[in-house]
Amino acid sequence: MAADERPQITLITPPTFDLAVFPDQLAAVMDAVEVACLRISLASKEEDNLMRAGDALRELAHARDVAVVIDSHILLVEQLGLDGVHLLDGARTVRKARKDLGADAIVGAFCGVTRHEGMNAGEGGADYVAFGPIGASPLGDGAVVEFDLFEFWSEVIEVPVIAEGHLTAELVAKYGPVTDFFGIGPEIWGSENPVATIKALLAPLG
Repeated sequence: MAADERPQITLITPPTFDLAVFPDQLAAVMDAVEVACLRISLASKEEDNLMRAGDALRELAHARDVAVVIDSHILLVEQLGLDGVHLLDGARTVRKARKDLGADAIVGAFCGVTRHEGMNAGEGGADYVAFGPIGASPLGDGAVVEFDLFEFWSEVIEVPVIAEGHLTAELVAKYGPVTDFFGIGPEIWGSENPVATIKALLAPLG
């Protein structure tokens, strides 16, 4: 696959991590593969935890010219000096986030498996739309994104699209030609060697 056709990578943090350990793991991965964006995806609702994590990871990412977005917390974007927000409620708050953060901020929206939600998010001003999971999982209701949604999107819609959720090397090979980004996180952070794991996952892209 030509370099200009190869999907870019959005790295997704674990929902919890040790600030004494994780930044070094993250830095190693960002130094090993080209990463376009880091998504801070913490489960914590504690402002102090989010602020400390955000400060540490922003410095690492920005030093490597990697953009940083955070799940849901629109108000923390400016406080932490981040590049934007990743919304988890589909199209619902895209317009508000765009109004609050301004034209230059990144506003992305996770739209599950629903094409209509994705199109609404794009019309609302989202910079990208994420669909997932593309891999099967016993979690949730078991729904997965149909390949033809990405095929349609790549042919018809100009808003960049992210494929994520239970990725395998086989799925990376299959979806590579029809997605702009892969969202990668849980697939690598549980392994003993995240760098080797992400390289193996992305190997089909050449």
